[in-house]
Amino acid sequence: MILIKDLKNRLGLLAVLILLSTNTFAQTEGEQIFKQNCTACHTIGNGRLVGPDLEGITKKRDATWLSAWITNSSELIASGDADAIAIFKEYNNIPMTAYDFSDKEMKSLLEYLAIEVEEDVATAKVGTEATSKGMSSTTLLLIVAVVLLLLIFVLTSVKNSLKESLQQPTETVFETIENFFKAIWANSPAVVALVFVVFIILLKVAFDAMMGVGVTTNYMPEQPIAYSHKIHAGDNGIDCNYCHTGARNSKMAGIPSANVCMNCHTYISSGSTTGETEIAKIYDAIGFDVKTRTYIEGYEQKPIKWVRIHNLPDLSYFNHSQHVTVGKIECQECHGAIEEMDVVRQENDLTMGWCIECHKETEVKMEGNDYYTLMHEKMKEKYAGQKITVDKIGGLECGKCHY
Repeated sequence: MILIKDLKNRLGLLAVLILLSTNTFAQTEGEQIFKQNCTACHTIGNGRLVGPDLEGITKKRDATWLSAWITNSSELIASGDADAIAIFKEYNNIPMTAYDFSDKEMKSLLEYLAIEVEEDVATAKVGTEATSKGMSSTTLLLIVAVVLLLLIFVLTSVKNSLKESLQQPTETVFETIENFFKAIWANSPAVVALVFVVFIILLKVAFDAMMGVGVTTNYMPEQPIAYSHKIHAGDNGIDCNYCHTGARNSKMAGIPSANVCMNCHTYISSGSTTGETEIAKIYDAIGFDVKTRTYIEGYEQKPIKWVRIHNLPDLSYFNHSQHVTVGKIECQECHGAIEEMDVVRQENDLTMGWCIECHKETEVKMEGNDYYTLMHEKMKEKYAGQKITVDKIGGLECGKCHY
């Protein structure tokens, strides 16, 4: 009976470990949903942004109300809900974006919001720059490794309990692992080969996980204003450099101020797809009365909190003007078909390997480019008859990108 009770205790411990790891994944999913959808308007424990601070929100509102509000706030307001109407009026009659989350996603999000946030609120701050979506593969592998080690420990304890009951010598955890591999080795070459293949696969998974740290291809956060590049740069043919004025002349392309938007939207107050809702956010930020078409005197302007998408590590130097003006590189070569995107995403991985490959393949634009006339003439002599690519003019020198 003692042995059976001991087994139950140890198996119970194993169950708890599995539940804890499962709970970790659930919380991580909720955190991922929050970062991808909510940080443009909300913070947790860092004060009011576009919308209210969400610290303690699950204590103020019940889960049913929160689910209804997140799914369709306009519908909840129309139903006559007093709280919903009060919030709508408090935030300048601007409705919250509707989200079609599944029941599982909604539960994970509310569980994440229910976590008490004390000192470490950095993960929930708006403007937190993109990292890999959800839990990183490296973290996941570490969790799996810890769970496996604990599983071995529990099973070894169970095995030793059985041996003690039979009055046989017990083993340590390391002896159990050693005996396990000895048994595999003695079994057959085929089993050894299989274990080797599995080991190589796990090694490859671990390597890919490490190489993927900080790579955020296809990152596509929701912005505070639903600005469509497809409508502006595609349908209306607005030049990228009209808004991103720094691309031709400076290191940074720059994010346009609301004043640039107002060059057109002083008179265009209704969008082709979103109506007046999104443009009204620009007016709210800058202080513009659409009825009188005048700026509100003494208005305290509100910066638009755009979420950064393309981001290089601090150890890398990239100059837009060097590529756009001197290299005559089109925006689409790095950013993809931006004129076709309603919501901007990171098209390429922006890794060092990707940049080097581009420098090896991209031919130097010499015709009509007087920026480096003397250098171009020397290069034509040196590489007569050859394709002169960027790597031939120092495009692979470490100091050009790492300073």
